[in-house]
Amino acid sequence: MLRGKKSGFTLVEILLVVVIIGALSAMIIPRLTGRSEQAKVVAAQADINSHIATALKLYELDNGFFPPTTQGLTALSEKPTTSPLPQNWNGPYIDRDPIDPWGNSYEYVAPGRRRPDYDLSSKGKKLDSAEDDIANWK
Repeated sequence: MLRGKKSGFTLVEILLVVVIIGALSAMIIPRLTGRSEQAKVVAAQADINSHIATALKLYELDNGFFPPTTQGLTALSEKPTTSPLPQNWNGPYIDRDPIDPWGNSYEYVAPGRRRPDYDLSSKGKKLDSAEDDIANWK
């Protein structure tokens, strides 16, 4: 009687594959750690220096002034109903009130304390520390 050859993997082959996958993971995972936080910082910088800044400049171009602190960035998505009323509001300039990548509102002050037009910033990941703040005056 001839016995057919059984197909499949041996325990040694399976262990070898597991060791190779583990070694690759050990080399790749540390390189990827921290990239998501770095991406959030870049996204906040893009919002502050480009997206929101462009919307604010369009608002100022249409109305002759930036929205005051009391109206905040909401004035970019909804026409303000408090003084000073924008006479040529052609918004919405942005789709919604901007939220930073950490889920917090951007801080907006107009006229600015550090710049003559407006200050725009995010507290970053550490809300109680200024070391990771992202701002348009830095």
